[in-house]
Amino acid sequence: MTLQQLKYVLAVASKGSINEAAKSLFISQPSLSNAIKELEQELKINIFVRTNRGMTLTNDGFEFIGYARQVIQQYEMLEEKYIEDKYSKQHFCVSTQHYGFAANAFISLIQQYGGDKYEFTIRETKTFEIIDDVKTLRSEIGIIYLSNYNKTVIQKLIRE
Repeated sequence: MTLQQLKYVLAVASKGSINEAAKSLFISQPSLSNAIKELEQELKINIFVRTNRGMTLTNDGFEFIGYARQVIQQYEMLEEKYIEDKYSKQHFCVSTQHYGFAANAFISLIQQYGGDKYEFTIRETKTFEIIDDVKTLRSEIGIIYLSNYNKTVIQKLIRE
């Protein structure tokens, strides 16, 4: 397993298409496809389900990209600190729906801890994507509103 293969998997997962990922990576589609197949064979898992509409992550793939993102982020931090001779900021991401209280809390967090040490991101998205962002370690925190109407369904999604 190489860092390059991890970057390839993340690009395909992001684009949902091997052709689009290959274009963004400036490599040929067959090279990208072979690199991912070799990685899947080495790991003995299927990271993607291949269809005529593109590529989607398997359950193993969701888990894998969470770890792959962490490895790539750690590598980039090392690269920034030692190769580019820059101080690397720690990343902190919150996923939430469009809630005023969440935005206000996020602003307070930035005011209290902002500066040179952290890079803050807030993602306003749908409930399922909030859960997925936390599951795949894209976000450190997810904010979801539970009501009597949605509580059972959301708790089931979180348990899964």
